[in-house]
Amino acid sequence: MDKLLYVAMTGAKQLMQAQSLVAHNLANISTTGFRADLARFEARPVEGPGYPSRVNTVATGLGFDRGAGPLVQTASSLDVAIEGPGWIALQAKDGSEAYTRSASLTVNALGLLQTDRGELVIGDNGPVAVPPYTSISIAKDGAVSIVPEGQGPETLAQVARLKLVNPDPSRLEKRTDGLVRATGPAVDADADVRVASNTLEGSNVSAAGTMVDMIQYARQFEVAVRMMHVADENATRASSLASLN
Repeated sequence: MDKLLYVAMTGAKQLMQAQSLVAHNLANISTTGFRADLARFEARPVEGPGYPSRVNTVATGLGFDRGAGPLVQTASSLDVAIEGPGWIALQAKDGSEAYTRSASLTVNALGLLQTDRGELVIGDNGPVAVPPYTSISIAKDGAVSIVPEGQGPETLAQVARLKLVNPDPSRLEKRTDGLVRATGPAVDADADVRVASNTLEGSNVSAAGTMVDMIQYARQFEVAVRMMHVADENATRASSLASLN
């Protein structure tokens, strides 16, 4: 069978995956701290005998947009977001160290600081533990301070510090749980990273750009399907000519 059919089928398959990815981005346009997934493909010639006239579309791996989203002010002192480059370290559900740029934090029943999704926040010495408090605040350097329960504001004391990191962007990869992890050796805390309290970072998905991508992929998919029809018609005509001979 003509290689054209396989080439068109490969392109259509990759474009369907890209459309699914773009639709996922669009669905998370209002998700706090969401990082847009990117579709990356490259053209590779079909290997084999004969003249190399066919080129396949091959997925080379999926990345994510590392750009920052808009910062939105909130009323909670435990809403935090990164100002500039950097990440907040978390303990993911599988126990590994993961990162996010924005989180709405709470103190659970065990006195541990966690995100609204249940991941524990990592500090200098593991998960951040917060004693009973009257009020709590997070400074720009990640220091967590409280006024102990039953005490006055003059007793404000630092109880922990968030682990803030700024690893090489080329080491970062996004997993299916939406969190980012670093490949290679462990990432050390970076004292230059700053956070903003009473603030959340919105999704970095561009609504206009995502809609344009959806339209573009849909049109390219139509072209791939049309090429499959052309390959089928060519095969039918070739069979007819062979039968005449």
